[in-house]
Amino acid sequence: MKFITCSRTFKLLTVLALSMTFLVGQVQLASAKENTFAFEKLNNGLAKTPPMGWSSWNQFGVEINEQLIIETIDVMVENGMRDAGYIYVNLDDGWQQDKGKRTNKPLDYDKEKFPRGIKYLSEYAHKKGMKLGIYSGPGETTCAGYAGSQGHEKQDADMFASWDVDHLKYDACCSHEKSSKSEVQEVFYKMSKPLIDNPKDIVLHACHCGWTDIWEWAGDIGANHWRVGQDISDDFDFPENREGYYFDVLDMLDRGEGLDGYNMPGQWNDFDMLIVGLNGKSKELVGAGASNIEYRTHFSLWSILSSPLLTGTDVRNLDAYTLETLTNKEVIALNQDPLGKQAKTIKKVGNIHILAKEMSDGSWGIAMLNRGSETEVISVNWIEDLGLKSDKVSVRDLWKHKDMGEFPKSYEAEVISHQAVMLRVYLN
Repeated sequence: MKFITCSRTFKLLTVLALSMTFLVGQVQLASAKENTFAFEKLNNGLAKTPPMGWSSWNQFGVEINEQLIIETIDVMVENGMRDAGYIYVNLDDGWQQDKGKRTNKPLDYDKEKFPRGIKYLSEYAHKKGMKLGIYSGPGETTCAGYAGSQGHEKQDADMFASWDVDHLKYDACCSHEKSSKSEVQEVFYKMSKPLIDNPKDIVLHACHCGWTDIWEWAGDIGANHWRVGQDISDDFDFPENREGYYFDVLDMLDRGEGLDGYNMPGQWNDFDMLIVGLNGKSKELVGAGASNIEYRTHFSLWSILSSPLLTGTDVRNLDAYTLETLTNKEVIALNQDPLGKQAKTIKKVGNIHILAKEMSDGSWGIAMLNRGSETEVISVNWIEDLGLKSDKVSVRDLWKHKDMGEFPKSYEAEVISHQAVMLRVYLN
C-alpha cells in the first residue's frame, strides 16, 4: 500500500512510517469491511462563499513562526490581497510543540516559533480585518509527525475555540486508501461535532484525497470544503501523474468533472491549494513549475469552479504579474458569486474545452480553455452551447477588463496554448 500525505512531499519511507502510525488503533482503518456509521446531519452555517486566503505549507512546510505569520498578514493588507477577498491566514503542520504519539496532555504550540502564542496571532489577524486558521489531523500523529487529535477531538476543538481561530484544516494524510466510507465519516465527524457544538465559528476543511466519494457526504457531517483528488503538483500538464500519484492542474480539473451537484453555499469541492507563483521553487511540492500564462489559467479555472482560493506562495515576494493574477476582482467574482455554482463543461472537443456557470444576477461566466500546444480559435454559441434564447448578448473579457460588444449568436476568440479566455456574458 502506498501512502502520500495531503500536499506533502516527504520521502516515501517517512510517509509510510507516519501513515502506519496513523492507522494503528484508528478504528481499524485498514479494514475494508463496510459498516454503517449513523450520524446526525450537521451544518455550521459558515463559508457561504469559497474561503480565500493563504496557507503556509506549500512554500514553508514546518518552517513557520510568529514573524512569518505577522509579516504575511501585514503584506496581504498592504498589497490589496485582503481587500480582494483573501482573509484567511492558515497555519499548516509544524506549529505544534510535541512530535510523536500523544499522551493525555493538551496540544501545545512551539514556544520558540510562537513565543506569544496562537491567540496572540488570531487577535492580530482580527485587528487587521483577517482571520487565522490552524491545522491538526485525526491520527495519533499528523502528516509531519507531530501529535494529532485522535481521542482528544473535543479537547482540541475547545482549545482551538479558546484561541479564537477561524478555520481548521483537519488532515487525514490520504491514509484511508482501504478504509470504508463509514470509517472515514466517523473520524471527521468526531471533530466536526464538537466544533459545531462550540459557540465559536470555525470553518472545517476535511482534507482527504477524494477517496470514499467524500463529496457525497462531507457536507452532511459539517465540513465546509473537502478535497476532490490527490495532491496537486506544481505542473500545468505533466505527462501521466508524477510518481504515479500527483495531479497537475488539468488532472485536477478533470477529476472534478460531474461533481458540480455537490457544490453549494457552505459546502465546496476543493481542487487543492493554488500553485500560482511557486515557479518550481516550493520546498514541499513536486513539479518544475508553470508559465505565467499557465498559472493565470489555473487561477481562472479554480475561480470558475468555485474552489476555495488558498494560495501557498510567499506573498511577501510577489512579482507584479502574479499579484495581478491573484487579485483580479472580476475573475474572483466568478468564485465568490452567492449562487455558489460550480462551472460545468459545455463543450470538449480535441484540445478545446469550454466551461460555464450561471451567476446570481442572471449572467454567465465562461472559460474558453485551450488544453493543447497550438493556438486555437474557440467559439461559444449562445443557443447550442448555453441554451440562451436572447439575440442581444453582451460580452466582457475579464482579463482584458474590456466590454467586447454585443454578439447576437456566438462569440469567438483566438486562444494561445494553455490559455483560458474568461468571459462574463450578459443577456440584454
